[in-house]
Amino acid sequence: MRGSAPTEERTRIALAIHGTVQGVGFRPFAWSLANRLALGGSIRNATDAVLVEIEGEGRAVEAFVEAVRREAPPLACIERIERTAIAPRNERTFVIAPSAADARTPAPVAPDTATCDECVRELFDPRDRRYGHPFVNCTSCGPRFTIVEAMPYDRAATTMAAFPMCAKCRVEYEDPKNRRFHAQPIACNDCGPKLAFEPGRGGSDPISAAAAAIAEGKIVALKGLGGYHLACDATNGSAVEALRERKRRDAKPFAVMVADIDEAEQLGHVSDVERTLLLSAARPIVLVRRRSRVVVDAVAPGLDRIGLFLPYTPVHHLLLSACARPLVTTSANVTEEPIAFEDDDARTRLRGIADAFVVHDRVIRTRCDDSIAHEVDGAPAVLRRSRGHAPRSLPLPHALAKPTLALGGQLKAVFAVGRSSTAVLGHHIGDLDDFKAYRSYVDALAHLRDLLGATPERVVCDQHPDYATTRLAHELAASGMELACVQHHEAHVAACLAGAGIDRHAVGVAFDGAGFGTDGAVWGGEFFTGTLGTLRRAAHLRYVPLPGGDGAARDPWRMAVAHLVDAGVDPTEVLDVDPSEIALVSQVAKRLSPPTSSVGRLFDAVAAILGIRTRSHHEAHAAMELQAAAERATDDARYPYDVAGGGDLLELDARPLIRAIVEDRSGPEIAARRFHATLAHATADLCAHLAGDARDVALSGGVFANALFARLTCDAVRARGLSPWLCRSIPTNDGGLAFGQLAVVGARDGGV
Repeated sequence: MRGSAPTEERTRIALAIHGTVQGVGFRPFAWSLANRLALGGSIRNATDAVLVEIEGEGRAVEAFVEAVRREAPPLACIERIERTAIAPRNERTFVIAPSAADARTPAPVAPDTATCDECVRELFDPRDRRYGHPFVNCTSCGPRFTIVEAMPYDRAATTMAAFPMCAKCRVEYEDPKNRRFHAQPIACNDCGPKLAFEPGRGGSDPISAAAAAIAEGKIVALKGLGGYHLACDATNGSAVEALRERKRRDAKPFAVMVADIDEAEQLGHVSDVERTLLLSAARPIVLVRRRSRVVVDAVAPGLDRIGLFLPYTPVHHLLLSACARPLVTTSANVTEEPIAFEDDDARTRLRGIADAFVVHDRVIRTRCDDSIAHEVDGAPAVLRRSRGHAPRSLPLPHALAKPTLALGGQLKAVFAVGRSSTAVLGHHIGDLDDFKAYRSYVDALAHLRDLLGATPERVVCDQHPDYATTRLAHELAASGMELACVQHHEAHVAACLAGAGIDRHAVGVAFDGAGFGTDGAVWGGEFFTGTLGTLRRAAHLRYVPLPGGDGAARDPWRMAVAHLVDAGVDPTEVLDVDPSEIALVSQVAKRLSPPTSSVGRLFDAVAAILGIRTRSHHEAHAAMELQAAAERATDDARYPYDVAGGGDLLELDARPLIRAIVEDRSGPEIAARRFHATLAHATADLCAHLAGDARDVALSGGVFANALFARLTCDAVRARGLSPWLCRSIPTNDGGLAFGQLAVVGARDGGV
């Protein structure tokens, strides 16, 4: 007679799962997995992790651990799992235990996530009890970061605490088999927040009233996840022009929200990469090539690309359905101010801009603007890292010796908190020249430090003495924190290298508008060699004067004068500018202007020389129109250029390039294209010269936000046998500086 199989000895382990694992459906996932594998134990949220004790046959326990690593919910981001063997207790049931706060470092907060397909289906299903509910959500979607007050992430620690659950929602919330199990923002039409339209229209629901106002050509302020939007009909030129005038936004492009991916593909040439971005849970604004002129040109004047994005809240879905047209959906603010997110402040600041308001009574704890992304060199790249991404953590190549706070720069301000080998990046704040933006930056920094339980021992900043972030760093240093500084362009290169996980000798290129140089010049066309923490400046664009300092960015013709004079060309014979103004700027350039190696200003100069734009109304205005002109041509013929100098510092000489552009009679679009191609190949040639045994080339700085130039440069670098790297998960512009600062000081710490 055959004997029965021996019973495998029971095993029990404790797991501390670190990363973004709270508020993303991880506990019901673990509960379902444990029950499927017939395991006992428990799971609970703690301050710094999700804690699991799992018990059963050894093979089943190992299968549980492997499935956690491989099959975790899509919104989860597991950084590490700590495992400890403990004595079995013969537990046969797996339970979800209450959360427990303790003195340890809190776990990361999950980003806000776009409404999932199942919730959208319920939203438009008349048979569903959440039909038309403007705040429908589940464990796979909805607000997270913008409503959380403290950790661990439970309803009582969010702004949803003000809305007691009804009996039906409570049943769903407490049922591990329900997809709303412990979905902290859970609500329904009976117990959730309420929409209102101001000024009220008797008997009309808020969405219908807003849609009617938009159809009449009016501008509606709409309260969303991380703040208010200003919305109007994107097919109505008068409405768009009125929005520009009231918002004081002369030419900077507006984003357009469309109902679904089909409408996006009608308006733009959407590639597979761009389609994936548009449909991602982060729902960023995605820059695509225009296909249709249904959206008026005033949305993005002078440009062939348009920023499209899909609805990411139930309110957006309802409004787009009611309007049945694409909507300009832009940050609710006056240009350069932070986005409005508090109701009273919105009513005050947006008076005179918005004709009506759609408001609700759920408090937004943290303002958070929309993210922006695009395709570059065949892959996605983030240009503004905010809603949907922040405050998700990123790995650092070297562990920090002590908790460190990185403050970033002055423009596109983003801060970061680093501990050990992890960096938690804050959300996009904006330019800190405006005091309201600086106050928002300080408030957001304090809130994230509280959520993370972070007590930094060191602060790192840019070397520019007049940045608001530099002054803040010195204030913190005066209170006892250690202070470190990282040169602006070194941080750009380090951000790219660290984001790509490269920790070996490489060539780095940092092209942008301006950054404080160690020799007193305004840098912006820099080449480095070395490793993280040991990067050395090896070459730069030839210096020319920067007439008017920061004013040169507003008047590209000033930079054209500087480059033309340097190239031995009479500016009065090239530029359509008053000769007396040219003469004055020429004198200022000779006597008072600081030298600059800025490639961003070189783009401005070429745009002015070609007659594309002589005066800019927003950052990178001239460069964006120069890119648009170049993308209308296909001629990649090259102009001449020189490399001068020797020894430790080479110089890319653009004078032959400038003279050739002046002499070219092919037309501005062909000349613009040839300029892009020439600079790309010049960059690659210099990288190849500097590379030695290195094969990696990091391309960073705001100029590489130009998708055409970035692609041409990557192609040219590859043609020379080198491997180009672009910033992907962090912005290539100043929004990536804080991450680069942490990467540099971590490497300097020696990777302890």
